[in-house]
Amino acid sequence: MGRVSAVESHDPKLTARDFHMGAAVYSSDGQEIGTLSRLLVDKESLGLKALVAKESRRFSGHLLSPGSFLLADELIVPRDAVASITHDRIGLKLSASEVRNLAPYLSYRYGGETVAEGFGDEISVLALSPSVPFSMKEVANKQADELEISGGENVMLGHTGKKLGTVKDVLFDESQLIGIVVRPDGILKKEVILPRRFLGRSDDLALFADLTAEEFDELNPFEAAD
Repeated sequence: MGRVSAVESHDPKLTARDFHMGAAVYSSDGQEIGTLSRLLVDKESLGLKALVAKESRRFSGHLLSPGSFLLADELIVPRDAVASITHDRIGLKLSASEVRNLAPYLSYRYGGETVAEGFGDEISVLALSPSVPFSMKEVANKQADELEISGGENVMLGHTGKKLGTVKDVLFDESQLIGIVVRPDGILKKEVILPRRFLGRSDDLALFADLTAEEFDELNPFEAAD
């Protein structure tokens, strides 16, 4: 597989060649929202469905009250809300006030009952605090047919228990996922491209690579575009 480089796109079809984990996300009125933290893709087609942006401490308000526990700081950004893309920056069609009304990515539930059902309004949180009951469990607000890919998450070799590394980046051609860049943090000795055909997931804790020994040896080393 050759190099995959980023190009700017103002096309609603998202013709950027890649989405860079950690790229800055800006509103249409020029405010920095935060950074790209996750991608949601269709499990079958692996086409891009939505982005997840992690709010900056300033945008979320945490900078103004640093001693407080922060409610959900990740927002689901619909694919069609993206106006432009470069390797380091994602521009949205939404104003800062519209972004603040987007749905949170993480929420908590009491067993099978949502917080909304228990209290009349769902509460989303970034992390459990001493004031949050341990009976609550974290729930990602994604559809059953969506696959989440997060920067830094573990990539395992099938179900052998062996860790290949962690997700460094994702590679797209138009809106279709090509593969992921795996940072060596396990049995890998160099950064490689893991093509989409090998990607799988059986839980929300890791991506699983279904590879034979021969396929593992043939993984292409990743070279960033100049």
